[in-house]
Amino acid sequence: MKFTPEHLLEAKTRKELIKIAKGNGIDISRVLSKLKYEVELRKLQSELVSLQNHVAKNKLRVAIIFEGRDASGKGGSIKRFKEHLNPRSSQVVALTKPTEVEQGQWYFRRYIKVLPNPGEIVFFDRSWYNRAVVEPVMGFCNDAQYHKFMVQVPEFEHLLYEDNIIVIKFWFSISKEEQKNRFEARLKNPLKRWKFSPVDMKGQELWDKYTHYKEQMFSKTHTTFSPWMIVKTNNKREARIESMRYVLSQFEYEGKGNSGIPLVPDPNVILRYYRSAVQIDI
Repeated sequence: MKFTPEHLLEAKTRKELIKIAKGNGIDISRVLSKLKYEVELRKLQSELVSLQNHVAKNKLRVAIIFEGRDASGKGGSIKRFKEHLNPRSSQVVALTKPTEVEQGQWYFRRYIKVLPNPGEIVFFDRSWYNRAVVEPVMGFCNDAQYHKFMVQVPEFEHLLYEDNIIVIKFWFSISKEEQKNRFEARLKNPLKRWKFSPVDMKGQELWDKYTHYKEQMFSKTHTTFSPWMIVKTNNKREARIESMRYVLSQFEYEGKGNSGIPLVPDPNVILRYYRSAVQIDI
């Protein structure tokens, strides 16, 4: 059953509309779920504004890394994180393929140039971890370059830690079936078709190879000073909300919790990496 014009004219408030729906057996669970998400998102974004003020006031340097397979929701989450932040002290870094000059430099150099300045939050839409998974899977680096990176990256991140740069590392985990569904949806939507490339479908063909390198990355780069947080992203909205909660939970800032929303992340959605953790993108 659906709402009739009479129902809509009768209802003056959201509560009245919900009451009519319940009284007439109208399923509005999806609508209520979306409304709940939008309310939670708005409250978490207000908390992020308070966090940004704290970062600016105390000259903190915060780098938040979003890694994961294609279509796992990294860009959409970053968009919601940054939506209401002051652009003067927050930025998104999504580097293109290295130039010929950069290819001859130390691998980390081009990332060092875009690390956060004092008082700044930087969101990395992919990062130096391209060399841990995407590059070896797609043949964009050789074995020597890959192994050198895997030796150097914990040392590099320890230097960042010692210099008081706060690094948060997210791995957005998506199932193979859900990734395929999102690729197909992109092709059907003219507004999202630009996101699709032939490399994307390679992700489906080379799924197991991606899994191998992803597990190697976790085992060699998950450290006490720079841990990996795995976010289950088959539900995009859930992933956005819980990754925000996690970031907020890592700081003490003035006005924390004033929005009234819980800031403890759901362990069923986001969890610290450990070998026996149940993953959905294996």
